[in-house]
Amino acid sequence: MATEIITKEDLREFKTELLGDLQTLIQDNDGGSNRKWLKSSEVRKMLKISAGSLQNLRVNGHLPYTKVQGIIFYEYQDIIDMIDNNKYNNA
Repeated sequence: MATEIITKEDLREFKTELLGDLQTLIQDNDGGSNRKWLKSSEVRKMLKISAGSLQNLRVNGHLPYTKVQGIIFYEYQDIIDMIDNNKYNNA
């Protein structure tokens, strides 16, 4: 087994990379628009609708979803598409 010497500079570089990666993960979890999949509570908060309204969107086929072990997930782009497809032009 080869021996490798780790210097203080190596540790500083590792720390900087690790902190950068952690910051990226935290930012990805804070912003819904940066995430591909959202849970029901996040979608309800985003659209400012009740659980029943969200269920109606699901049941009526207006909003596709994926269910994994009882947890329902919605794709962010599907939400945007649903909003875009329901635009009214009053002009």
